Amino acid sequence: MRNLPENLFVQLYGSDPSELKAQKERYTNLILSYAKRYNTDAESNSIRLFSSPGRSEISGNHTDHNLGKVLAASIQLDCIGAVETTNTDIITIYDLTYNEDYCININETQRVSGEKGSIALVRGLLQAFKNKGYKIGGFNSCFSSSVIAAAGVSSSASFEMMICIIISNLFNKGTIPVNEFASMGQFAENNYWDKSSGLLDQMACAFGGLISIDFANPASPLVEKIPFDFSKENYNLMIVNTGKGHADLSKEYSSVPEEMKSVAKFFGKETLRGLSAADVTNNLSAIREKCGDRAVMRAYHFFAENDKVEAEVTALKQNKFQDFLQLVTASGNSSWKWLQNVYVPNNPAEQPISISLALTEQFIAEKGAGACRIHGGGFAGVIMALLPHSLAPEYTNYMNKALGFTPGVSQGKSPVYQMSIRPFGSIEIK
Repeated sequence: MRNLPENLFVQLYGSDPSELKAQKERYTNLILSYAKRYNTDAESNSIRLFSSPGRSEISGNHTDHNLGKVLAASIQLDCIGAVETTNTDIITIYDLTYNEDYCININETQRVSGEKGSIALVRGLLQAFKNKGYKIGGFNSCFSSSVIAAAGVSSSASFEMMICIIISNLFNKGTIPVNEFASMGQFAENNYWDKSSGLLDQMACAFGGLISIDFANPASPLVEKIPFDFSKENYNLMIVNTGKGHADLSKEYSSVPEEMKSVAKFFGKETLRGLSAADVTNNLSAIREKCGDRAVMRAYHFFAENDKVEAEVTALKQNKFQDFLQLVTASGNSSWKWLQNVYVPNNPAEQPISISLALTEQFIAEKGAGACRIHGGGFAGVIMALLPHSLAPEYTNYMNKALGFTPGVSQGKSPVYQMSIRPFGSIEIK
């Protein structure tokens, strides 16, 4: 079996020997599965390997779709792929994680009525490549993903950016700018999934590292890499899977941009960018009557969240880490109180996100260090916590017990994940 690049793997997955061994075994199993599925030689140099990360949203919750500002990072959880060109018009997808096996003719990229899932995304991405005048072609592929599904760490965007880097490298000499990857992923979700998504997830997965994104110009968002290492502050980025997926919550997600944009429409604008909280306050009675109170609260969240992103970036650049943590907490509170995306409004009896946040806030209050917030789209899925290294094991045990997971007894994995920020977005493994 081929040698895998040690230095690159350390950057992608960390330096822990057991983790590196596990990752190498993961890639080896992927290659062997590819060879078995396509009846080819596992030692073939024509099999190319790719990796596309999930992402963590640090701040800027639900602002991208209204051309706001975001602080986000790629994480070590990733989708990996083994791929070969075929010199045909057929793309074959074999996904080990989701037990999918299907083909798409690259000449048949119009939306298919009733088509759902990843096949619809791939078809939409192919159409997006065509729309932009890029080359596409046939290939065989085998995928495996460690990105938690339907949990706010962007498993779908990770997969989309995987398809984009494959097509870019196989058929366009790797020349397509990664911001175009993001816009093509958004096109596929908007038009083939009917999901009113912005560009945050795709941008964070495609670029890699810790980045701030300003979406004022959606055709060319301003991306800045932030040279800050959380590990040097002896802090861990933790993700807690609350046990409730968000795959069936498209209506709730779509309501956020729709309500924000309804406020913008009051002023004759398409989005809230360029308006201010004062504009809303000065016209409050009329806006409440026309758009409703929740739309007003979500607009206020948008304005305040943009300010928090700017302040967080400044704090990180100035190495004021405690200021940064306080801003993360404030951002999370804004999502909970103003944006109101911690639980589904018509099902208040089920609040796994609220419970997990309450547990974490109690832990942080007792220990006197850390920050936490809703993570990603919300309503269900995961929360994020920033905690000192020394508290990570205790927090993991605390949340395991509270959420009913007993290591060695319960089925599956612990709901608590220790994240690391990887410096690369979607890449080919060479």
